[in-house]
Amino acid sequence: MSDLRIVAIPGSLRKASFNRGLLVAAQEILSGRAEVELVSLADIPLYNDDVRALGYPEPVASLRDAVERADALLIGATEYNFGPSGVLKNAIDWASRPPGPPLAGKPYGLVGASTGGFGTVRSQLQLRQVLLFVQALGYPGSLHVSGAAALFDEDGKLIDEQTRQSLSDFLDGFLAFLERVRAGE
Repeated sequence: MSDLRIVAIPGSLRKASFNRGLLVAAQEILSGRAEVELVSLADIPLYNDDVRALGYPEPVASLRDAVERADALLIGATEYNFGPSGVLKNAIDWASRPPGPPLAGKPYGLVGASTGGFGTVRSQLQLRQVLLFVQALGYPGSLHVSGAAALFDEDGKLIDEQTRQSLSDFLDGFLAFLERVRAGE
């Protein structure tokens, strides 16, 4: 599946975000097996349907194009106050609107890291509800990384080998899921 294109979306704007770090590690692990494009949500404006009616702003159009071209999404599900980050939910809102909403039917996987003990469980649950509504196709597996401050360095790089192995196992399952989706199963 080396022709597989995955867009990786971190739910945080922080440069050294643990969730961005998970996605960078996924990019490394999947090298040669899939092309992983890491995108940023930093320039995505707040959703406004009046603005959308005039045409998608360039950063939004770029995100929508990346999602449309991708075979799948890998989302770093940052958790703030028991839910997904506002920037991630905002990006989903932009990508779910017509014409041809690129999220409809798009396979996705969720990973998440937090300093707390639940590893973005609540955020991922809420994201699954939102993504189900916009008709995205969710991989049932998940990765919840707890105690992230000890597993990443000050630059947000994943340094814990056990967590890297857990991520690798998750990605193996995710790629198998994507093969089944491609086969129409």
